[in-house]
Amino acid sequence: MSNPQQLRYSKEHEWLTATENGVSTVGITEYAANALGDVVYAQLPEVGETVTAGETCGELESTKSVSDLYAPVTGEVIEANQDVVDDPSLVNSAPFEGGWLFKVRVAEEPKELLTADEYAEFSGN
Repeated sequence: MSNPQQLRYSKEHEWLTATENGVSTVGITEYAANALGDVVYAQLPEVGETVTAGETCGELESTKSVSDLYAPVTGEVIEANQDVVDDPSLVNSAPFEGGWLFKVRVAEEPKELLTADEYAEFSGN
């Protein structure tokens, strides 16, 4: 399993792109997607909603379990990935590409986000 080097990672297994024009894209890692199993339902935060770093902002349901989705940053959601809502399996098949979950206008980025290497060590992969 290879975690893209340009991303930052949370200990709740979300990834975050570098902020571009104040906006970052959020998804879950391949490690988390594999642990969940086949994702069959995605409840994502709504556009205009404010998310807070470390707090629940949605839910992913798989054939194995239901898992909370945590915001890796604080900010306003500006887009939710409707493709994932329509086809939740994208979270499994393309967690770092088409399976992204939402975009957020970042108000505050926590200092405890991990690099790809730190996340690999943390998650044991």
